[in-house]
Amino acid sequence: MSPTPRAAIALLIVAFVALAVPGWIAFSLAGVVVVLTAVDMVLARREPRVRRTITAALARGVPASLAIETNPDLRNHVDLRQARPPDFSIEPSTGRGTIDAQVVAHRRGAHRLPPVAARRRGPLGLGTCTFDADGGTDLLVYPDVFAAQRLVIALRRGRFRDPGLRTRGPLGLGTEFESIRDYLPDDDVRQINWQATERMGRPMSNQYRIEQDRDVVCLVDAGRLMAAPIRRVDDTHPGAQATRLDAAVDAVTMVALVADELGDRCGVTVYDSEIRRRLVPRRAGGKAVVRTILDIEPTLVDSDHDLAFRAVGGVKRALIVVLTDLVDEAAARSLLDAVPVLARRHAVVIASVRDPDLDAPLVHAPQTPRDVYAGAIALDVLDGRVRVMNRLRSQGATVIEAPPAQLGEACVRAYLRLKSRARL
Repeated sequence: MSPTPRAAIALLIVAFVALAVPGWIAFSLAGVVVVLTAVDMVLARREPRVRRTITAALARGVPASLAIETNPDLRNHVDLRQARPPDFSIEPSTGRGTIDAQVVAHRRGAHRLPPVAARRRGPLGLGTCTFDADGGTDLLVYPDVFAAQRLVIALRRGRFRDPGLRTRGPLGLGTEFESIRDYLPDDDVRQINWQATERMGRPMSNQYRIEQDRDVVCLVDAGRLMAAPIRRVDDTHPGAQATRLDAAVDAVTMVALVADELGDRCGVTVYDSEIRRRLVPRRAGGKAVVRTILDIEPTLVDSDHDLAFRAVGGVKRALIVVLTDLVDEAAARSLLDAVPVLARRHAVVIASVRDPDLDAPLVHAPQTPRDVYAGAIALDVLDGRVRVMNRLRSQGATVIEAPPAQLGEACVRAYLRLKSRARL
């Protein structure tokens, strides 16, 4: 309990009045103010009922609604404040009687939302009492599952640009004839229907259904290079400090949920200098994959790609999606040495985040000598990445480089393209 500024102002007024009235009147007025303040503080001791509404499961970087309210008859006498836990943004965090806020979590994993602080004022506004209301709330922050679900819905409705979900399986070099369509530049020559081509006067291709139930294994590099911060160009919360690993986890979430939709088995392996977590491919394994990678954080050790590749290389032919960072030839040397182990037996996709900060110095005209130096450094780094990607492609891997917000879709496109061309 404590007096409010209004009580202090009342005593100050009494002090000024004491200059013009007898002393006993001034003391009496001061006593009245003190008594009223004490009574007001006692009346404010009745704890208000506070109700907080928020979903227990959030997605990193996705705003969620937070509603806090108290008794309707007390709203003008209760100030509410929601403390902000680490790695969260809450706007607004204070309000009188009610709070209608947006919560954004910037870090995956388990968190606890602190209790709501409620300060109740007495009827006269002279005394207050503060309470911790509604206790704490446990929250679980997932990767960006909403973007993954939107992509799955687009596949289901046939709105995704690449081959998507078909009720009888995707199209490709299978055994069951489906239809005849115009020839596309990346079609296999075995798909050409020569009779239809002669009849139509232009190249035509056969489409077939291919078998389902393929294995998809995501390898997530959690070493020191994946701890580097990266800025999303579409990020509406500049305070968020996402890492390359965050973008990789979002991409794996998309691939896993799409694999579920297509009827494939999906698994995941997280590694740095050792195998940290492993989930073998399983049917409808998307949710299990998300739970496995939910709270992984990067470490400060170099990654052993060869160890991870040998751990998954012995399974039957599968799509191996490796989420890592391609810095330069020196840092990627172990990756370059290890990829042939997988590429001989599996369809391999190497996916890496393209940092928007590297492109910025090359898009805008330099204004200062520092801008010139920044552009030269960016060109050197990008040139090194290109050399690494070319070497990986020469070893038989499909290489993807995309901005953070587009990495997941790029991985899904590569997955569907390989599946439709019977590469899995």
